[in-house]
Amino acid sequence: MNVEDLKFVITGAGAGIGAGTATLAARYGARVMVSDTNDANGLAVVESIRAEGGTAFYQHCDVTDEAQVKALMAAAGTDLGGIDVLHNNAGIHESMLSQELSLESMSRETFDRVMSVNVTGVWLCAKYALPYLRESALPSIINAGSTSSVTGYPNCVAYGSSKGAVMQMTKMLAVDLAPDGIRVNCYCPGSIHTKMVDDFLAAAPDPSAMLNTMTLTHLIPRMGKPQDVAELVCFLASPAASFINGAVWLIDGGSLAWRGTLDVLGMGETA
Repeated sequence: MNVEDLKFVITGAGAGIGAGTATLAARYGARVMVSDTNDANGLAVVESIRAEGGTAFYQHCDVTDEAQVKALMAAAGTDLGGIDVLHNNAGIHESMLSQELSLESMSRETFDRVMSVNVTGVWLCAKYALPYLRESALPSIINAGSTSSVTGYPNCVAYGSSKGAVMQMTKMLAVDLAPDGIRVNCYCPGSIHTKMVDDFLAAAPDPSAMLNTMTLTHLIPRMGKPQDVAELVCFLASPAASFINGAVWLIDGGSLAWRGTLDVLGMGETA
């Protein structure tokens, strides 16, 4: 994928899709700013990239903290020499904060925190990356949505609502930033094997049943991998996607293409 020499800022890049994207983009020749709230994880990603000969830097950032977001973009401007690609990847699910996931039992604090990270964080990062993106020859913002942006899941009211907001914000920003030549796109992954998914499964009343719910709808009978999403992000950042703007890309193994489960097709076992 042709992202050589592009300058990426990736939030929530200490693990999962963010780490996978940082690693793959660097392998393709991009310069990467890794940010996270878990410094040990973020620094480990940077060390791994550098060990492979890639260029990467780390900056601590809680995307809900305006001062930290401003500092992140300033660090990218200094260390990378600018910003071409903002990958708004940082996100949390309510199961990472509490075992009380129903509408009745969830606390206001849990709901507000999910919204703050997943929605306000995207807005803040876009706001403070904008001056740098305006200086880029190939600027883009790539936001992390979810299949829960477009359909319903149990015990997902905060996360799903926040990801619906991210999808709509993508379209609003694509319109507002079009005069600056900045493309804004969103991808909506299905079940990708990350720690957040593991935490969600662990919080479910019946983890095995929930795993089946999450994977038996995939027409490709497995859970996705972070690298699957990383390839899409790199494509959306590349010149090959220069006519793609305001778009929402499903990367869900075909789960939203139909209304069945694989046991109907005699494919009940998933990897």
